[in-house]
Amino acid sequence: MGDPFRLAAQGPVGAYQTFSVRSRPDGAVRTVCERVGCEAWRKGWESVIDERTDLGQAQAVYIRQRSGRTFREAKTDAGLTVFRFESGQRCFAEHQTRPELYLVRDGDYRGNPTGRRRVHTRAADWVEHMQEEFGRFGEDRRRG
Repeated sequence: MGDPFRLAAQGPVGAYQTFSVRSRPDGAVRTVCERVGCEAWRKGWESVIDERTDLGQAQAVYIRQRSGRTFREAKTDAGLTVFRFESGQRCFAEHQTRPELYLVRDGDYRGNPTGRRRVHTRAADWVEHMQEEFGRFGEDRRRG
């Protein structure tokens, strides 16, 4: 893959800031349903359990006594137990994600002359910082 297309810089490297989002490829961590867009979390789900088996009995006891989730319980004509879980609560899957780093550093592709860099812990803070900088840029441009 070749070098990316870049417009020629109009000022010194110190006049720029670079905003970027990165993630480590080896940094998977456990996360909640909401963060990964889990369909069960969004829409709710059903677990159909056969309590005539040892496994089914253990699953039903866990759901009723230790799961901490809100559910409605019903029986099918075949004798199976259906647990219907409402949306907005953690499902039973173990979700993983790669945490993102929200970075801001002085300079551009030519380098970072000051060595300053900032890592935001929340995406909202990074976006707010970028909006503030764009606002300053727009104000400077209006002033001439």
